[in-house]
Amino acid sequence: MNLHTRPALVRDRLYLRSPRTVAAARHFTRDTLDVWGRADRQHDVLLCVSELATNALRHGVPRGRGYLLRLLTFDGTVRVEVHDSGPGLSRMTERPPGRGLAIVDGLADAWGVLPRAPGKVVWCEFRFR
Repeated sequence: MNLHTRPALVRDRLYLRSPRTVAAARHFTRDTLDVWGRADRQHDVLLCVSELATNALRHGVPRGRGYLLRLLTFDGTVRVEVHDSGPGLSRMTERPPGRGLAIVDGLADAWGVLPRAPGKVVWCEFRFR
């Protein structure tokens, strides 16, 4: 680890497969950003949490399972991760309704997808000044 890098603060929460969890994920994120003193880009982060959670519910969470929302802060950055157990990797599409990741791409400073067994992690990062 780089000597100038502070350890990350991490908070996470597991959500069951239900559309109501998107609002709960936003609330958890808002509370976390407040505790961490990261309110200046809160609207962007909350919108991306909504998009990633919705995508997980629509495409990545099989019946009887859930998704994990993990929030990390380190070196002036907040990272949002949504872990699901569904097949395939998230990608942007030009066809409706594939606009969620386009929103994430436009608001976040970086984003990507990592495979995991089973499923994937879709993440995005926000740098704070």
